[in-house]
Amino acid sequence: MMVTVGEAENIILSQVRDYGSETVILNRCIGRVLAENILADRDMPPYNRVTMDGIAIQYQNIANRIIAYKIKGTQAAGEDPINISQTTECIEIMTGAALPESLDTVIRYEDLHIENGLATLTADPKTIIKGQNVHYKGKDRKQHDIVAKANQLITPASINAAATVGKSTLLVKKLPRVVIISTGDELVNIEQIPLPFQIRSSNSATIQAALHQYCIQADILHIADDMQQTKAELKRCLNQYDVILLSGGISIGKFDYIPAALEELSVKTLFHKVQQRPGKPFWFGTHSRGAIVFAFPGNPVSTFMCLYRYFIPWLQVSLGLVVDAKYAVLNEDLNFAP
Repeated sequence: MMVTVGEAENIILSQVRDYGSETVILNRCIGRVLAENILADRDMPPYNRVTMDGIAIQYQNIANRIIAYKIKGTQAAGEDPINISQTTECIEIMTGAALPESLDTVIRYEDLHIENGLATLTADPKTIIKGQNVHYKGKDRKQHDIVAKANQLITPASINAAATVGKSTLLVKKLPRVVIISTGDELVNIEQIPLPFQIRSSNSATIQAALHQYCIQADILHIADDMQQTKAELKRCLNQYDVILLSGGISIGKFDYIPAALEELSVKTLFHKVQQRPGKPFWFGTHSRGAIVFAFPGNPVSTFMCLYRYFIPWLQVSLGLVVDAKYAVLNEDLNFAP
């Protein structure tokens, strides 16, 4: 029985699978789905971090109209903080350094004149603000705060967050084993020159490229228009893969063997044909051993549409990926010739 688009979507999403999780080293996690929250192992930043090259002073001296400071020492990023012993002293300090506890404000080089170990303020003292050019400890995150939430695609920003908190491995969602199967004697490999009555097998390349975005390395197989070969290959794939993505051979033509072959292999038909254009012959079913079968019409536009309208949402939910749905409303009626 033909189903509506909404019914097809509900049936497919009722067959969501959880393939578990696994631990992967950080440099191989890009594009995978994060299966754990990444937590800060300490405050971020972990100390009062200087954000400009210049001098560190006590702001009270500005209020007291002191504009010249003796440089006690120079502190680079990564060095132990240098504290002052006199209020008229300052520390020449670099970006990224830890602000000494005895100081609270940083004046950048552009607002100073430095000569003979003396730093003199050249800017208007009224423009100096207490705590300026300091990124205070814990301002971004406190220890144990979440820095990256689970159920999102791991991006370079996620890798940065993980590395910052010392995570050399991440827990990620396991990926299903997928095979892409094209059917039809009219198809030739993309590197071949087709005869006038042949076409190149573009659908498999399209599906494979879409799966690469989710780090799925799918196998590719082609089946000729032969019932015995179709049954033999499908039987093998049902035992070997979690997901089978078929393209072509599912309509009512004399050589469309896929539906009958799947039925003989005890794959339960959950629907065949959807009230849509393109992609009306779309077939979907499951095997008792757990494999899920998406059988798309062979027309390239139909395959592309069904892939993104049905399979990709199923994959995202199965991987626990949180995706914000976006909708649009037409301002005018849309009419077209069938």
